[in-house]
Order: sequence, then structure tokens, then C-alpha cells
Amino acid sequence: MTDAPLPFGAVRPGETTVETPESFDAELWFLGRIRTPWTEPRDCPKGGDRETGPECRIELDPRWAPLLEGVAEKQRLLVLYWMHRARRDLATQRRRREGPVRGTFALRSPMRPNPIAASEVALLRVEGATLVVRGLDCVDGTPVLDLKPA
Repeated sequence: MTDAPLPFGAVRPGETTVETPESFDAELWFLGRIRTPWTEPRDCPKGGDRETGPECRIELDPRWAPLLEGVAEKQRLLVLYWMHRARRDLATQRRRREGPVRGTFALRSPMRPNPIAASEVALLRVEGATLVVRGLDCVDGTPVLDLKPA
């Protein structure tokens, strides 16, 4: 008999949480949303595939379109995004129910105080305020924080 999978964000045996601050230190704007084929975190690949992964779309709010000037000349981009469905209070974690418990900063888990992720993607094309890329590993609807040349 195998253990049933825990819901995304559930605290696993041996893991611990911390009390989070009552207020935030900074403000930011979500620049748009990422469109991927994955609707659940458990379905996302571990690391994106820039060569054979599915085409994904980074749909920016049209007000940010002028910031894309020159981006089409790039082959690779670094995408910073906000893992909006992640817990923010885990102090220690266990990788997929296996191995030793580690501190959150020793893992690449999406569960972290500031759930910021980064993926280097292959830029396939620019369509107005939308970037078509390959190499993402996040759920559909993930907010975009920033884009940089890789």
C-alpha cells in the first residue's frame, strides 16, 4: 500500500513552519501572467526544457509593451515570477516525501518566504505584448515579476 499524495502546500512529517511578519517591506507590480499547460503544481516539470518543452506564453499587460523594444533580438531570457500558490511559512522541508529534512534555503522548493522563481527560457517569438517561449515549469496563470536577457 502506498501513501496517498498530500495536497500541495501541506506540511509533511518532520517539516516545520515559522511565523511570518505581519506586514511587507516592499511593493511590486505583476507585469502579466504566464500561460502554461499545467493547472496543478504537482503536474509541473522539475525544471523547464528549453529544447523540447511545450510552447508557453508570457502575456504582459499592454502598458508594458514598450519595454519589449529589442527583446526579439535575444535568444534566451531570464523570467522572474511569483509562485502565487506556494506556502510562505515553511522553515524546514522534505523533498517529495524523500530524504532528509532541510532548511528551505537549502532547497529549490517553491515553498519559501518570498516565493520568487527564475527560469531561463528560449525566446521563440514576440507577438505584441506576448512572448512565446520554451522552458517554463510553473502553473498556468503565474504572475510575472521581471524579464531580463540571459
